[in-house]
Amino acid sequence: MSCSDVSPEGTLPSTVAARFRRAERIERVQGGTDGRGHCRLSVPSISCGKCIGAVERALADCEGVVAARANLTLRQVAITLRDPETDPLPALEKLQARGYPATLLDPAAPADATESGVASSLLRSVAVAGFGAANIMLLSVSVWAGAEGSARQVFHIVSALIALPVVAYSGRPFFGSALRALKAGRLNMDVPISLGVLLATGLSVFETAMNGRHVFFDAAVVLLFFLLVGRYLDQLMRAKARSAVTSLSRLAARGAMRELPDGTTTYLTLDQLQPDMVLRIAPGERIPVDGCILDGTTDLDRSLVTGEHAPVPAGPNAPVEAGILNLTGAIRMRVIRPAESSFLAEVSRMLAAAEQGRGVYVRIADRAARLYAPVVHLLAALTLVGWVLATGRWYESIFIAISVLIITCPCALGLAVPVVHVAAAGRLFREGIMMKDGSALERLATIDTAVFDKTGTITTGTPVLTGGGPVSPEERAIASALASRSLHPASRAVALGIPASPVAIEQLRETPGCGVEAVVGGRRARLGRPDWVAEIVTGHRTADSTAGSGPAFALESGPLSTFTIAETLRDGTVEAVAAFRAAGMRVELLSGDGKEAAQTIARDIPFDRVAWGATPAQKIARLEELRAEGRHVLMVGDGLNDTAALAAAHVSMAPGSASDAGRLAADFVFTRDSLNAVTGAYRIARRAETLVRQNFGLAILYNCIAIPLAVAGYVTPLLAAIAMSTSSIVVVANSIRPERQPTFRFANHPAQETAG
Repeated sequence: MSCSDVSPEGTLPSTVAARFRRAERIERVQGGTDGRGHCRLSVPSISCGKCIGAVERALADCEGVVAARANLTLRQVAITLRDPETDPLPALEKLQARGYPATLLDPAAPADATESGVASSLLRSVAVAGFGAANIMLLSVSVWAGAEGSARQVFHIVSALIALPVVAYSGRPFFGSALRALKAGRLNMDVPISLGVLLATGLSVFETAMNGRHVFFDAAVVLLFFLLVGRYLDQLMRAKARSAVTSLSRLAARGAMRELPDGTTTYLTLDQLQPDMVLRIAPGERIPVDGCILDGTTDLDRSLVTGEHAPVPAGPNAPVEAGILNLTGAIRMRVIRPAESSFLAEVSRMLAAAEQGRGVYVRIADRAARLYAPVVHLLAALTLVGWVLATGRWYESIFIAISVLIITCPCALGLAVPVVHVAAAGRLFREGIMMKDGSALERLATIDTAVFDKTGTITTGTPVLTGGGPVSPEERAIASALASRSLHPASRAVALGIPASPVAIEQLRETPGCGVEAVVGGRRARLGRPDWVAEIVTGHRTADSTAGSGPAFALESGPLSTFTIAETLRDGTVEAVAAFRAAGMRVELLSGDGKEAAQTIARDIPFDRVAWGATPAQKIARLEELRAEGRHVLMVGDGLNDTAALAAAHVSMAPGSASDAGRLAADFVFTRDSLNAVTGAYRIARRAETLVRQNFGLAILYNCIAIPLAVAGYVTPLLAAIAMSTSSIVVVANSIRPERQPTFRFANHPAQETAG
């Protein structure tokens, strides 16, 4: 910056200050693997399903915004921008113009930072409304007891002096929201509530001024009290529902000590940590980012990853994930991934996205919320006109219309789906399962077929080399060198089983579903599927040369040899397959390994169908066949060769040990070693579907009973407030109530035909 950029008073001119403000906004936009920019906005004014639709529609035509999804529970909006350099200011201005003031969130900020202030403000409003309601009710008792003339008028005036400031203060959460909506030319759920409270208060003031016999200050203030109690309890229940998200954010370290090349250290914040940096982690500190230990030995609490709280010894070359607690020894570690790409960040994104899915039930609730405002105001107007025409008493007619305005609030319907999804995400997290999309819950609950990959899914993913392979030391060294360049579990077994030797490798290439190929000394070398490896063999292939239990190896024009790999089943495999089959589902094994390896694993597991030697294209083709039969398929896989199948399935799951591509393609990721996580996720999905249906039923039942009673004049504004608040609380409480049967139980499915 030149000296000319600074004003004589020592302040920055407006143009320069604007550039700094833009730079600060850009810093809070994260780049994604899709080349887009991603950021979060805090929008405290979001309070119902109608608000979600209004916010998303406002951002749909905003310059630079590719997609936007509002989160009712967190009161946030996730925005996808055209690129990481796109300024989110137009989005902020657009929301401000529509009556939804928004602020950019720091990527590292806790998700509940804004919510605590909202809850405190609501609690103060509840206290003031409760105090005012108690005192006004005492004064009303005297009027009800028979006070007449000047005494009655004094009681009315004192009630007015108490009620007016109470309504002005405690009604702010409703009045402010309604005013912003009206300024933006729209209606929300707080407009009819505010209208009802103000009409009741205004009519009471008019009656007091005219020395009337009946005032309703007590009804107006008690109305506010119950509305605020309902909203505050709703806030607390939301906080409980997202406890998994907030508790996870507390596991993130805020920074770490970096070791500089000269041996000195300096403290860096989490967003400053970059790959290849060396960090020092003291005992009792959490690992800030994903990396590997360079030196030092310690015990780690890896419960976040494995679900097991027993300390795990770790030393040099051991991988460590963000959020893991270093228990005993000081270690030096090398950073592998930045904070935004760490395991902890990935888990946090999955949890935060639990409500974002556009499932069938979400779309129904959103449409109902959009129709709410015009329908309820029309209904209240028709009620007012009808009662005036029928009775000629406009005063009573207004109070009946007020009751209709209040009692028809669709809060219960707006909360029916998102709270269930957030609560389900919390339950999944406690069982070591992360969900990327709330709509995946709906899809998982409808499955009738489960398809499993073998290596790394049915098996542990850590096979052991037991024999086989080439005899020549030179060829074994080449095979080990190729295996060390691959992430496939079988390749890892070969690399660990054969001592490493320096080998000059050129033109290395890995083919998903086939294996690794390179050029060594001018000859092609392959390690992978026997039939694929045999393509470079001439005159050495026998009839059973491809029937081994592990990968094959060959040099061009040389003999083909097959490694023997021993695999162990993942815990819970037999139980999971048996449970799915007991529910009448079809269960298949779809493996890319050889025949012997697949049949060995399937010998003791009752699969309905076993397929081997399947390429990625063949796996997709099989899923398409099942889809053509009308089946809803769950695909469970882990490897790079499963990525396309995971994306093509009706719903998919992958273990935490899966490849990066596999985890990105899957709808669910489970971090524990047991395959019972798959059946556990299905159980939770079925329960979530049940709860959503119950919530819709409760909301519809409430409206079917409450609205006719209000229109008929049997409901006072006070009773309307109690009924509306109670319906919302009942729906939220039903969404987060504990499960009485924690054991695995399927709902009955039609019996499926089994085939060998």
